Amino acid sequence: MSKYVLIGSEGCGSVIVELAMREAQAEFELEEIPYLEPGPDRDRLLELNPLGQVPTLIMPDGSVMTESAAIILHLADAFPDQRFVPSSSDPQRPAFLRWLLYINSEIYPTTTFADDPDRWKISETKSQPYKDAIDQYRMELWANVEQVADDPYFLGERLSAIDFYIAVMRHWRPGKIAFAKALPKLNTIADNVSRLPQFESILKRNFPDS
Repeated sequence: MSKYVLIGSEGCGSVIVELAMREAQAEFELEEIPYLEPGPDRDRLLELNPLGQVPTLIMPDGSVMTESAAIILHLADAFPDQRFVPSSSDPQRPAFLRWLLYINSEIYPTTTFADDPDRWKISETKSQPYKDAIDQYRMELWANVEQVADDPYFLGERLSAIDFYIAVMRHWRPGKIAFAKALPKLNTIADNVSRLPQFESILKRNFPDS
């Protein structure tokens, strides 16, 4: 194998990695699957990633990487000419790492909390209030990012992987309209990313309202 294989699903976190791979000009093949549907694709995904989640990245040597932040940091090492991850000597590096991990450890997991209430033994009668509470909490977490965001991108003039997360995750619960109303600075950043020619087709394919 001489190139990466990105296993993803429409509108999911794999889109974040697809944006990073496009920006890094990495050679890769995209395999889009309905990753939650039982069947051969799901079985293969579980063999590669026991959590059965996307993104799952098959490396050129056949090994496997998961977790979008880990993949992005790997791409920064593998493609040193990229600029979406500040280098170790860049003064923006600490802020980048702080907020990259904040989004991944605090905000991203709330999506899985609300998408499958049955996993958490939430009764059917309580599932909607539970989802609403998670959505409210997610927006409170995003508000912390809004407070420190620069423009036209999160770090200012420099496009970074944090902007990829913002551009994709604004489409997730509670939805793009609620995101735009509550988080105008982040929504503008997402709009700016969506207008970049290297990303426009990817975002339109996954989110037709981009």
